[in-house]
Amino acid sequence: MPAITRTDPNIIITGTPGVGKTTHCQELAQKTGLHHLDINEVVKKHNIGESSNDPDDPNTKIVDEDRLLDCIENDLEEGGQIIDWHACDLFPPSMIDLVCVVRCDNQMLYDRLKQRGYGEKKLQENMDCEIMEVLLQEARDAYDEDMVVEMRSESTSDIDSNVERIEQWIQNWKKDHGKASEVEAQGQDGKRDEDDPMFLHG
Repeated sequence: MPAITRTDPNIIITGTPGVGKTTHCQELAQKTGLHHLDINEVVKKHNIGESSNDPDDPNTKIVDEDRLLDCIENDLEEGGQIIDWHACDLFPPSMIDLVCVVRCDNQMLYDRLKQRGYGEKKLQENMDCEIMEVLLQEARDAYDEDMVVEMRSESTSDIDSNVERIEQWIQNWKKDHGKASEVEAQGQDGKRDEDDPMFLHG
């Protein structure tokens, strides 16, 4: 594996629409100074989404993933990106350091999507996606298991707790990959916190 040259990590915050991805990204960007990379905004800015032919959901955009990656490649290489998107497996594992899959109670998610005005077909598709843990499984299939963290998002305190945990992870990542020495980055037993798969999972 090639050495990582970026001094800030790239983090994906993913999940079914309505679970609170963007709120997590905004809070995390505000507290850490990392950049909130909203993929919806990238798609709009570069006009890389084509309208769906689905008459029940004409507002859905079909994104050209190759063009999308071309648009954000420099950002990912630079590092320090908090990627806000409802999918994750298109981003190269070599450029991603942490994947957070945000989840919430099914009834709560249903109510949130209903408030957004989702049509019945789109609402049911998203509910099925959440119930079947589709995005969580995609993340686990695409990235090393230790990189993927499942987080609950059902209250303000959940979001605060999640952001705090990710902040701590970022600090440890920087110690390991930034200017701190390898000795400083490791504990007395020679193991780094972020090498422990239970560090964020606990």
